[in-house]
Amino acid sequence: MTTIRSFMTDDHRHCDDLFAEAEQAMAKGNVDAGKAAFGHFCEGLLAHFAAEEKTLFPSFEAKTGMTMGPTRVMRLEHEQMRALLADARAALEAGDADDYIGYADTLLIMMQQHNLKEENMLYPMCDEHLAAETAELLQHLEAELSEA
Repeated sequence: MTTIRSFMTDDHRHCDDLFAEAEQAMAKGNVDAGKAAFGHFCEGLLAHFAAEEKTLFPSFEAKTGMTMGPTRVMRLEHEQMRALLADARAALEAGDADDYIGYADTLLIMMQQHNLKEENMLYPMCDEHLAAETAELLQHLEAELSEA
């Protein structure tokens, strides 16, 4: 059976792959392909955040009563990453590759740290506390992510 941890970790890898496509295009100097790939990455990452914030986090909070714990930290980090996404996109649109690289590097480090926390702490907690609802939750998450 698919777990919340495995499903959401797979989506992290999908977002990582989209980010790598943008980075590879920019490294080759193909700005148009970089912009397009970065756009796909933004869509995927924002859909991931939305699925967590709309479905997964509220379910976890309702079940555990923890609203100021790990989900609060993850939401704050999502906000920081949304700001970096906007800055990186603006730098790309302005044709400022150096600024883009700086924002992208910061975003990459933040995503790696964020994903480790989710994959090793929050998602296992979700699997433990939401075991009875896993199948239904996964259906909702899959639908939300496929809409992106």
